[in-house]
Amino acid sequence: MRLLALALAVISVAACGGDDEAEPTEPTEATSTSSFTFTGGDVSEGEPIDPRFSCDGENVSPALAWEEPPAGTVELALVVDDPDAPGGSFIHWVVAGLPPEQRSLETGSQEGRQGANDAGGTGWTGPCPPGGETHGYVFTLYALGDPSGLKAGASAKDVRAALSKRPLALGRLTGTYER
Repeated sequence: MRLLALALAVISVAACGGDDEAEPTEPTEATSTSSFTFTGGDVSEGEPIDPRFSCDGENVSPALAWEEPPAGTVELALVVDDPDAPGGSFIHWVVAGLPPEQRSLETGSQEGRQGANDAGGTGWTGPCPPGGETHGYVFTLYALGDPSGLKAGASAKDVRAALSKRPLALGRLTGTYER
């Protein structure tokens, strides 16, 4: 009887989502009220990323440019991740605190509040997939209606939690890299 009661308790907790450590999901364009687009820079949609931005080159961040975000934007935040990574999505770059009037980042930019990447550093860490594999690198720019509250060095978990709120708009760009 005790075993049955324990089993029912475990099932009840699981059904209620008793995992407090689960990371919030990243918003998708479907949950956004609008979108805006990248307009230029060193990465083009669906195209290979230049090796100088990777672990095989200078490992500096690429230049990016985007159109004006929607009215009401108070902060822009950027996350670059590799959803094809063997262990799941791998964060390559986090930048928060960009002013809404900003329209670009230069190559090697240290602007904004640079967050922690999943390589254990802060700022950009370039593409470095296993040999023979092509990975997609998703650059997501968030137009936020409220400040993110992210500080320099914020962890990937902190970033995902702060950006899981519904953004005003998202801009997405995916480049590829193969070693």
